Amino acid sequence: MAANALWPVVLLCWLVLLVPAAVSLARSGTAPSADALRLPAMGMVLVVAHAVIGFALGILLPRVIGAPIIAVADWIAVAFTRATEPYWLRHVSGQFADISFGEVPRFVSVAAPVLLAGGVAVGLLALWLPLPRPLGALLGLLIAVSGALGAHHLARDWPHTPPMATGRAPVDCAGERPRLCLPHMAAGNLAQEQREAARVLRTLRAAGVADADPARIDDVLNGPASPDSARRVWRLNLVSAHRTDEVGYQVMVQALRFRCPRTPVESAHAVWLWGANRTGTVDVYRERRRAEGDSEASRGTEAKVGDTVREVLRTSHDAQADWVRRSLASCAEDGA
Repeated sequence: MAANALWPVVLLCWLVLLVPAAVSLARSGTAPSADALRLPAMGMVLVVAHAVIGFALGILLPRVIGAPIIAVADWIAVAFTRATEPYWLRHVSGQFADISFGEVPRFVSVAAPVLLAGGVAVGLLALWLPLPRPLGALLGLLIAVSGALGAHHLARDWPHTPPMATGRAPVDCAGERPRLCLPHMAAGNLAQEQREAARVLRTLRAAGVADADPARIDDVLNGPASPDSARRVWRLNLVSAHRTDEVGYQVMVQALRFRCPRTPVESAHAVWLWGANRTGTVDVYRERRRAEGDSEASRGTEAKVGDTVREVLRTSHDAQADWVRRSLASCAEDGA
């Protein structure tokens, strides 16, 4: 296995891996972050490992058929893990197909495929050490098995998605009570959206909604909130809010937090329509209901909801606050 034959293949693979990403970054004027380099670095290491494995096996096979057989076998060995269980098989193969915005695999997730492929490659390289052949074979086998077992030990208990670091994209924030934060690439209307969210929350607090007081509102792309801060840090789909009052509507719905996991549809819609009337987001409410489908049943439900809300809005401030509290605590019966 001559180095002058191996490295041209490795360099060609590196170019295929890196050039498209480099061109895209150059066109957008974006510099890669340290997190962004993690997966390409893993890919470069895996390219070397797979190339070493291929060249080592190629010595044992006829040259005419060795390359295509090894290439197809290697592709199948990696690709089939995506559609099978247990999950650790895909994790040790180096597949990361479910990475969301602002996510990056943790170092332990990157280490698993490197251990497997790297261990096998180094084990095969041990055969070329100046050692007696039985000793070299035994050392190579120990290295390869150690790498495979180490990769399995890391990944055996991982679920469908391996350990990921979230919320790593640049974020811009504005305002206080609430402090509203968006990914940098979508922060063009940040100040306006923060003012809209603050206005809606002030209106709801004045109307007696006690939960309308988050410390911070993040976009869902910024990553999940910790369990102990979920009530103080809200995650909303702000980046997709393209029309007027849509941010305010999402904030209103989040503030009107139901106490039961299942709430009667009429009660839920009535509370949201009441909140939309108080916060000036009725048009968005109507649009959401139309998006759910237009049927005789839905029209009947909305007619009842509209009658209920009109009656509530004619009552006193305290009566409305009491109605909202009771509605948020209403639960659907089993089977309803």
